[in-house]
Amino acid sequence: MSRLTTLLLFCALLLGAYAATSGWEYVDCGDPSYPVQLDSIEISPDPPLPGHDLTVTVKALVTDVIEEGATADVTVKLGRIKLLQKKFDVCQEARNANATVSCPVEPGPYEIVQTVALPKEIPKAKFMVLVRGLTVDEKDLVCLDIKIDFMKSISALFTSPF
Repeated sequence: MSRLTTLLLFCALLLGAYAATSGWEYVDCGDPSYPVQLDSIEISPDPPLPGHDLTVTVKALVTDVIEEGATADVTVKLGRIKLLQKKFDVCQEARNANATVSCPVEPGPYEIVQTVALPKEIPKAKFMVLVRGLTVDEKDLVCLDIKIDFMKSISALFTSPF
């Protein structure tokens, strides 16, 4: 899988992800010329629950070779307040996560599945994660906006499907 897809997974793992009916949703804000084309992001449990394991599955198509040096600018917001703004080395993050895909990433379809433990201290709040990936040549690689509503996630703890 691409470095950027791995980073997207990394971001989703940081806070979950967001689908309107379940507490999370994502928007692929890239265009067809970007080397990483997201097909889907799925999470389990849905919605994500603080203090529980979260499994994220990302499916994407890589159209150009992604080389060492690709980066992702990640901003995490709580309302208008920036909690984190950091540039990540996508290949290094993939190595740190023991991802099944490593750099350079060749063109083709990829699926990556990763499980992480979410901290139980995640506040009952709505978060926005903005990911802007760049190739080693500083060209657009991927664009992803993730909304996470942990207020909905907390209420899911008290909702029984039975």
